[in-house]
Amino acid sequence: MGSRLIILDPELCLTTPPYHWLSTGFRSFDHCIEALCSLDATPRSDEKASKGLRLLAPNLLKCKLDPDDVEARQQCQLAVGLAMDNIRAGIPMGGSHAIGHQLVMKYNSKHGGGNSEIDRRQAKIKDILWSMPEVASTFEQAGLSRASADLGDLLDAYIRALGLPRTLKEMGVSPDLIPGLSERALADFWAPTNPVPLLKAEQVQDILEAVA
Repeated sequence: MGSRLIILDPELCLTTPPYHWLSTGFRSFDHCIEALCSLDATPRSDEKASKGLRLLAPNLLKCKLDPDDVEARQQCQLAVGLAMDNIRAGIPMGGSHAIGHQLVMKYNSKHGGGNSEIDRRQAKIKDILWSMPEVASTFEQAGLSRASADLGDLLDAYIRALGLPRTLKEMGVSPDLIPGLSERALADFWAPTNPVPLLKAEQVQDILEAVA
């Protein structure tokens, strides 16, 4: 499904509650990262995802600092189009669409079996994020260094800077629900297209328990 016409009005969206604006904005951020991490990515999909990420990363932070920043909101709106293009083009997403992104990055890096392409793609995203002064400043304020922080660390700091929830407990999800959630996550058709295919509930549970 797709809309024939989308009107991007940054002034109209000033009434969007901050939590919904930032959390759905980060979902588009997530689309960009998933596309860049996909082992089936193309040069064209990398270009669109990189451009979308460069628009979203600094401008979501600006929206957090100043909800009335109309220009930042418009840049976020434009970025969403780029983020969604790759999904419509059929670029497979990964485990974060069923779980949580900063956790999946760490899992993929740890369990990638020495797949250099996984590491190369994560390194590319790190370079993009560190290249933007507003975003780099956020990382530095969180005590992260370019030399030692992995992509999961960067995303954790970014999500914290947006003031979004960081644990399942904050979302009212108790530990006893994790096994069932892990089983159901496998039904997501993008679970097996994760760079480290998620084929067993134990894999998902391992990820979810990291933020119980």
